[in-house]
Amino acid sequence: MWVLIDNRRTQSCNNWYELRWILPVLCVFSVLLVVETITKEEKRRLRDQVKEMFDHAYSSYMEHAYPADELMPLTCRGRVRGQEPSRGDVDDALGRFSLTLIDTLDTLVVLNKTEAFEEAVRKVIKDVHLDNDIVVSVFETNIRVIGGLLGGHSMAIMLQDQGEYMQWYNNELLYMAKELGYKLLPAFNTTSGLPYPRINLKFGLRRPEARTGTETDTCTACAGTLILEFAALSRFTGESIFEEHARKALDFLWEKRQRSSNLVGTTINIHTGDWVRKDSGVGAGIDSYYEYLLKAYVLLGEDIYLERFNTHYAAIMKYISQPPLLLDVHIHKPMLNARTWMDSLLAFFPGLQVLKGDIKPAIETHEMLYQVTKKHNFLPEAFTTDFRVHWAQHPLRPEFAESTYFLYKATGDPYYLEAAKSIIENLNRYARVPCGFAAMKDVRTGSHEDRMDSFFLAEMFKYLFLIFSEKEDLIFDVEEYIFTTEAHLLPLWLSTAVQPITTKKHE
Repeated sequence: MWVLIDNRRTQSCNNWYELRWILPVLCVFSVLLVVETITKEEKRRLRDQVKEMFDHAYSSYMEHAYPADELMPLTCRGRVRGQEPSRGDVDDALGRFSLTLIDTLDTLVVLNKTEAFEEAVRKVIKDVHLDNDIVVSVFETNIRVIGGLLGGHSMAIMLQDQGEYMQWYNNELLYMAKELGYKLLPAFNTTSGLPYPRINLKFGLRRPEARTGTETDTCTACAGTLILEFAALSRFTGESIFEEHARKALDFLWEKRQRSSNLVGTTINIHTGDWVRKDSGVGAGIDSYYEYLLKAYVLLGEDIYLERFNTHYAAIMKYISQPPLLLDVHIHKPMLNARTWMDSLLAFFPGLQVLKGDIKPAIETHEMLYQVTKKHNFLPEAFTTDFRVHWAQHPLRPEFAESTYFLYKATGDPYYLEAAKSIIENLNRYARVPCGFAAMKDVRTGSHEDRMDSFFLAEMFKYLFLIFSEKEDLIFDVEEYIFTTEAHLLPLWLSTAVQPITTKKHE
């Protein structure tokens, strides 16, 4: 597994006893449990079950929702923005561009559904329009749509090279990604280089028809989660403008880090660079900024990204990490906790620690998260240090499955197969409905919400399938690709596709 430095298994949980507010059950630690090894036959059964679950979700979307952006699984219909009551910022991911289909393209190939992939690509090329008069999130459109198109393109050219499928393909998905990339570029027209959080696909910014362009703030992750997709777009097309803008945004965030702590805040003024929210953690609002620094080094091979990540990581482990917890702090007073609860998005962090090679804290935090899922069946959107529900929703987020996958790859420990099996069982028992899978409105009561977000198909089924697959089950070598934050696959050979653009090294 690439970038894995240390895959040793820890058997120490002594530091857990120092955390008096953690339930004693936590030190019933994974390494102390006797886990019956899952047989190859059981792995194969679970792999096939994941495929059946994917088929249920995907066919429900295609039958009841397509070409809408997302499926509403309780009412068996598509979610069309403007025709349903507004859900606020959540709806900014929807651009009337068949979001779920685009987000699912490379999942079809991972699950060996090449004929369905070929049909899906034809539908995207024929049916999807990217010039709708609609205001969308720059961040979500990048990771889900540009990322989905580039992941689909990467799979298409891989299959083309194998000589059987996609022989007709002529880079159409790449051209669509480029078209969309140019539609997002006006968002970067700020003195800082940080993008506006939203843009109108047809009218851009500031014009009266655009209905956007007056915002002053954006989240750190929103501005710092562009480099993989934008650099890949530049490397695939030879047009450096995308990578240049993503780099400039990252450079600015790095310059604005709090120098005494080397931490960043959660939201920042895109014009002045002042921190608006000065709390710092590894969950919502910041998460994928850190992820993309490390993964930019993996994909692009440039030391500056690793140096910045390592600086931030040392600060995270010094101030935010209180094993097994990850608690937000104030960037100017990092010894003070900013809150006593955690959000579910931080569940990606053990997987990132695996890529960093820091296995011991990854195991500890993952185990803490696993205990939360055992108590509530899923990770609540937010939970306290003693595992009580803070926010009760669970929109079928994949981050816990993601970290489970990377820890299993790193350790080979069958304990993580058991963790993944529990995810499958809970999804089928509590979230499965006749038209797909429904988000949990409240994990305490088991009530549902009429939503099945595109990331469920983009990420959850990839990670679960890969956990239970053998190498011979896959039609390509997944180690030759990197996962974006939306689990889209970008080939590692992109580092040599175009001469990298020079980045000034900031001290």
